[in-house]
Amino acid sequence: MSEKFTLTEEGLKNLQDELYQLKNVDRVKNITALQEARAQGDLSENADYDAARDQQAQIAARISTIEKILKNYEIIKDGANNLGKWVKIEFLDLEDEDEPSVEVYKIVGTLEADPLRQLISNESPLGSAIVNHKVGDKVYVKSESGEEFWVLIHEISSKEIDA
Repeated sequence: MSEKFTLTEEGLKNLQDELYQLKNVDRVKNITALQEARAQGDLSENADYDAARDQQAQIAARISTIEKILKNYEIIKDGANNLGKWVKIEFLDLEDEDEPSVEVYKIVGTLEADPLRQLISNESPLGSAIVNHKVGDKVYVKSESGEEFWVLIHEISSKEIDA
């Protein structure tokens, strides 16, 4: 049985755009770079040729990965479970905190997760804890490192929220 990949509509579009870019732009440039490197002569000590071959392998691997995902994905539907939504939470009971710590995250599938852009996976400790909860809920979270804390859900929205 194949693994299902969970994506938001935006994540699906981004993968489709990346696949188009890889196949129709990057791969074409790479073929040109390979042809130019071959024209230089001896391939055994040709750094340009080696670099172009490495890039060709990276492009092919990424195309293969994206095609695998696009053959077996599931779209996150907007709904009561908070998947694909922005959630404003307050971290409670944190030591070393004078001011309440309020953060905003979007709950996305694992492939789209990027904590630096406030995108957290629905399978992460925090993401899985706040899925299926509503505004006003106080939710227990246990991190992968064993840290335990509570968060209070302040707001849930389909549109991006200010912190």
